[in-house]
Amino acid sequence: MARDLDQDEALSLRSQGLIQPLEVLISHAYARYPGATLLEAELEEESSVYVYELELLVGGVVREIEISAQNGTILKDEVDD
Repeated sequence: MARDLDQDEALSLRSQGLIQPLEVLISHAYARYPGATLLEAELEEESSVYVYELELLVGGVVREIEISAQNGTILKDEVDD
């Protein structure tokens, strides 16, 4: 089961070089959806894998995107129910 990480944990992981800066990862999502609005960003950890879950408003539709916090790969991209 995934565990939500708080801001202090995220900063610690970033300073250790284990995850990329959130701004870099958000830019990957904006490259896919220019003009989108970020609604929410959460860092989760499961089995030492770190994933940012982003919610973007794209043309009136909310999309949920999961991005690897370690390498920026988009893992999931779907309409949020």
